[in-house]
Amino acid sequence: MREAMFYERVNSKVRCELCPRRCAIEPGKRGYCGVRENREGKLYSLVFGKACSVAIDPIEKKPFYHYIPGMQSLSVATVGCNLSCKHCQNWEISQTPRETGEIFGDDVSPEKLIEIAKRHGIKSFSWTYTEPTVFFEYFYETAKLTKREFTHNWVSNGFIAEKAAEAVAKHIDAVNIDYKGDDKFYREVCNAWLEPVHRALKIYRKHGVWIEVTNLIIPGYNDRDDIILEMVRWIREHLGRETPLHFSAYYPAYRMEAPPTPRETLERALKLADEYLDFVYVGNVRHERESTFCPNCKKLLIKRVGFFVERIDLERRGNNFHCPECGRKIPIAGAEWMERI
Repeated sequence: MREAMFYERVNSKVRCELCPRRCAIEPGKRGYCGVRENREGKLYSLVFGKACSVAIDPIEKKPFYHYIPGMQSLSVATVGCNLSCKHCQNWEISQTPRETGEIFGDDVSPEKLIEIAKRHGIKSFSWTYTEPTVFFEYFYETAKLTKREFTHNWVSNGFIAEKAAEAVAKHIDAVNIDYKGDDKFYREVCNAWLEPVHRALKIYRKHGVWIEVTNLIIPGYNDRDDIILEMVRWIREHLGRETPLHFSAYYPAYRMEAPPTPRETLERALKLADEYLDFVYVGNVRHERESTFCPNCKKLLIKRVGFFVERIDLERRGNNFHCPECGRKIPIAGAEWMERI
């Protein structure tokens, strides 16, 4: 355990300030996420150094397509989440603390994580699988110990309080936000709301964090044209047209009763988004748009098959990358790390 950050005492209760729920927690009780507990007037993280998963993944699995392509990353997670999405694909580890109260995982300290990464020659940490917001202290202590020696990224739902997002932004290089749908979808499917996600994305952009966005398309829930257009227009206006957007195919999971995403739905989403964004991708199915093409001349620049990069054909000029055919600048984040991996 570790005393939590971002909370205040309110008589015998504590008010957690880590996410927008601002849970007021009675003594001996936990917040909505199930992993932060009031013990005698102090809020504790029950998952500090308690990893339920530590794995080596290609960065493309997160997915990141414009952030150090081809890099391997040490992926870390604990149990718990501050959303309760009916379609969660990792519900066994994200929802268990809320549903059963069980906290499980191996004791892996920040120092041990660093040792594992060094042993395997890895220069990157991905905080992923569940929601890194709820194990903030674990990430934060590791990041403080690894400044300039490792790169850090979050794979997150973006449902985080403003002050905490500001703190995260100072210690990560990239973030992929799971942008789930319109506000109605958040309220009916995730027991959350959209505005804090927008606010967090703006904070990360303000601090120069590289941003990619993922949208899981679920038939009958968030697949209407107006919902997709609302999202891509917001991304274009507030994050920029070069922000990569990943449309992901849904497969039945947890408590969601919906069929798998038809290929035609993904094709329609691509067509809609291509009018507003330069780099739009499809995932969870084999598709030519797993790869990166020049928005100007359509040359194949990065060929991917699944989570793996087969070929990179970019012209590098300092820390910038260009299409070798037409010279168009292609946004690739983390160039300074490429010689280290």
